[in-house]
Amino acid sequence: MIISLAFRISFADSVMLLAVHVGGAILESQAPHRELQAFRLLQDCPGCNNLQEVSASSLAAVHYDPDLKDVNIVATYSDHYGNIRLGRVKMGDLSSSWVLDNPAKKQGPQLVIPRDSFQNATIMEGSASHSTTNQSGESENQFPHVEFTSPAKLKRQILRKERRGQRTLELIQQDKETDEQMQEAAIEKSMSFENSVIGKYSIWRRDYESPNADAILKLMRDQIIMAKAYANIAKSKNATNLYVFLVQQCGENQRVIGKATTDADLPSSALDQAKAMGHALSLAKDELYDCHELAKKFRAMLQSTERNVDGLKKKGTFLIQLAAKTFPQPLHCLSLQLAADYFLLGLNEEDAVKKDANRIKFEDPSLYHYAIFSDNVLATSVVVNSTVLNAKEPQKHVFHIVTDKLNFAAMKMWFRINVPVDATIQVENINDFKWLNSSYCSVLRQLESARLKEYYFKANHPSSISAGADNLKYRNPKYLSMLNHLRFYLPEVYPKLEKILFLDDDIVVQKDLAPLWAVDMQGKVNGAVETCKESFHRFDKYLNFSNPKISENFDAGACGWAFGMNMFDLKEWRKRNITGIYHYWQDMNEDRTLWKLGSLPPGLITFYNLTYAMERSWHVLGLGYDPALNQTAIENAAVVHYNGNYKPWLGLAFAKYKPYWSKYVQFDNPYLRLCNIIE
Repeated sequence: MIISLAFRISFADSVMLLAVHVGGAILESQAPHRELQAFRLLQDCPGCNNLQEVSASSLAAVHYDPDLKDVNIVATYSDHYGNIRLGRVKMGDLSSSWVLDNPAKKQGPQLVIPRDSFQNATIMEGSASHSTTNQSGESENQFPHVEFTSPAKLKRQILRKERRGQRTLELIQQDKETDEQMQEAAIEKSMSFENSVIGKYSIWRRDYESPNADAILKLMRDQIIMAKAYANIAKSKNATNLYVFLVQQCGENQRVIGKATTDADLPSSALDQAKAMGHALSLAKDELYDCHELAKKFRAMLQSTERNVDGLKKKGTFLIQLAAKTFPQPLHCLSLQLAADYFLLGLNEEDAVKKDANRIKFEDPSLYHYAIFSDNVLATSVVVNSTVLNAKEPQKHVFHIVTDKLNFAAMKMWFRINVPVDATIQVENINDFKWLNSSYCSVLRQLESARLKEYYFKANHPSSISAGADNLKYRNPKYLSMLNHLRFYLPEVYPKLEKILFLDDDIVVQKDLAPLWAVDMQGKVNGAVETCKESFHRFDKYLNFSNPKISENFDAGACGWAFGMNMFDLKEWRKRNITGIYHYWQDMNEDRTLWKLGSLPPGLITFYNLTYAMERSWHVLGLGYDPALNQTAIENAAVVHYNGNYKPWLGLAFAKYKPYWSKYVQFDNPYLRLCNIIE
């Protein structure tokens, strides 16, 4: 026997069975025919309260009657796309939640009620009547309205509906509050809105709709390029009149453009000239236009322009290096004036016989000692002034300045007439250090060698700018000065001191540096700020790791650090013989195969694994080459460093960084006014 069921499945949390048709005898020995009636969820049906409970015998009839086990049930249902689907299941496969009601025992609607139905809580209502035909060809049977009831589920449905309503009200209220806040913020912002016209244009004016402020200028420059191309083609084809006409128009365009950088700089006749040039180009196109020929000419012009740009870049690099390494005329004037007055006033003789009254302070290890090695009087004065003005106890600060013989008199004279308040200044001449000679110092021995002199001075070097630009930075005069290498001899220069802070002359102090003497360096010799960021400024940038002497002793990824503000523990220095390590590696690099010239690469080697990393806020670098430094980091730094080519005393300096340095320059000093050193 086959029982046909019609299902309708709703995916809104409910499943409904609409109709059932049963036909045929189950077994010939069984007279009563059982009919399986459909069910659906109950919602306010009129006969719901009159339903009788299904007896346990009905359950047993379905699941324990062996004759019913093999009854096939064919179910038809529609999916969510509306397609009709067929399914077949045996009576014995029904779960225990299904109960079969015998229609012979009851009148009225026949129900099959699952105890633990798979139906969800969505309330469904309505009725369904379906017609089916059994296998023996019986006539259509109309099934009555059937419904499913579950009071507990009905209650849950009602509670769920109430919660949804409550949540909807809460969301509406939140939306109202948000709208009110936005309205208040908009009103407040509109109250403070400034609608006055600032500068030349207002963004609300119609003539500002085109933000391109140099459209005409660009057009005229492009016209010149096109005219030159057509003029060359006209010349090659002997179109003399057209050639002369195009050259004249090019000259007119260039005359009108002049030094203009925007449309506002152009004269009133610019637009008329652009139109005239456009007419000329139109004539040239009609007479000479050849796509292949024009493309060929443009390609040649592009290659020529690229060569010119490359040459200009190399010249620019050379000129920047030259400007950075030469001594500005005002600073040269300052040194000459100071030195002349020093000797005219007889101060040199006075200093020769006078014993320095501050000798005790120079050797007192309980004070804060600074080492500054420089030949730049103005730069050194800024370092000293900025340090003293930001010190809480300036009387405890002692500055040891070492300069060369040429600038010794000027340096002495400056700090005689510009003595910092309470601070102590010692000025020394490097030529007075008799122990610093070529027999002891590797660098001096190398500087006196014929090979190094040839590297710097002989004429067999690349003479052209483009050929020699790559090595130009290494041919810096400072590399020939022992002032640049004297930092590796600090224990010999100051044998009585235990700690000393080394400062470059291109730094500015913005905070009290006394706390640096209290920093625990954990047995390290050098205290410095690390400069590595990701892959930048690591050892492989400074050293030649293709040489096994370097690759076998150092880590290419080790973090670099900077000279400029370094705290040196001279006791540890002497204990570890740091100067001896420096001499060893300088001797190894006599042929300059381990690193190029300079003091930082040998410093990285000498203090390898002996450098204590200090907080970055102590020392901010890059003001001499990086225009995009963080302004907050600069203002919060204890020391700012103008390392790079754009020194603050040069015209190359970045304008936004220069005030940090110039605020400590005494521009009202008569020597500065005399040499035209102005702010």
